[in-house]
Amino acid sequence: MLKYKDKELLKHNKKQNLCHKHFAENWGANTLLADNLKQVQEQIASALDKRKNKDLLTGDKVTLVAVTKNHPPEIITDIEALGIANVGENRVQEAKHKQEALGKHGYWHLIGHLQTNKARQAVALFDLIESVDSEHLLAAVDKEAERIGKVQDILLQLNIAHEEQKSGLDKEDYLALLPKLPEYKHVRLRGLMVIAQKCEDIEQTRPVFAAGYRAFARLKQQYPQVDILSMGMSNDYTVAIEEGANIVRVGTALFGQRDYSLKF
Repeated sequence: MLKYKDKELLKHNKKQNLCHKHFAENWGANTLLADNLKQVQEQIASALDKRKNKDLLTGDKVTLVAVTKNHPPEIITDIEALGIANVGENRVQEAKHKQEALGKHGYWHLIGHLQTNKARQAVALFDLIESVDSEHLLAAVDKEAERIGKVQDILLQLNIAHEEQKSGLDKEDYLALLPKLPEYKHVRLRGLMVIAQKCEDIEQTRPVFAAGYRAFARLKQQYPQVDILSMGMSNDYTVAIEEGANIVRVGTALFGQRDYSLKF
């Protein structure tokens, strides 16, 4: 029969083995994440070098937003440890869960469709709402920002690809909205967000991103303070950068496939 001290030693060794296993698993995952990040950063630099126009209005630097949708909260700690401070989430509820688990660190982007009934939570949680796609939503965000004494940074999302399943302002609604922006005192327009159609050949996304840059250039003539053009995701961010994006939203290329079994 094992003595008390022997039993305690076995318990201690078991705990140590579990700790070592957890450390090894995390170390392996973090090494892979670091390798993925290095590859993405190299591709960003390469895409900047390939720009035909070196004097774009969006500047010569690109901000990488790490999209953590359907990944556990701890992945945010891991990517921040590697120097990435910009976090992108598609859903308000998932962002709320992760901020409650970790605290709010870094700069948070809402990049998914926002329903007006979630505007209050979104304004409280996010530094930049990239997906304002209607005047109705703009008014809701403005109202909630005023309520808490905040000026909310926003992007207007354009549906340049004309995909019915995608959110975003069409050209007519966008042009009608622009003159009304000064009426909304508690939002600050920072620029535009564009999502291209999914294509096997990413070169087919180039016209959409080129149109996005042209829209940004025209917007900057009317509102000189705008400084953000958010275009490009894991499958097409290099083309987006070549065409003028200065924010890219990358998830799968950093973290691998999403875990849709996670519930938030």
